[in-house]
Amino acid sequence: MSSLNSAATTLVTLAQGSEHGGNHESLNPYVTGGGALFALLLLLWITTRFNRDR
Repeated sequence: MSSLNSAATTLVTLAQGSEHGGNHESLNPYVTGGGALFALLLLLWITTRFNRDR
């Protein structure tokens, strides 16, 4: 059981990043979310253009 705890601790430490505390200053969540929303809407628009009944 102790090996499971040490593995979990190692994964948490790696996920957080020991130097920056887990957060990167250049990643703005609003820009990331807006970019993802734009990409999904673009894919939806492309899909609907190709899926028209003829």
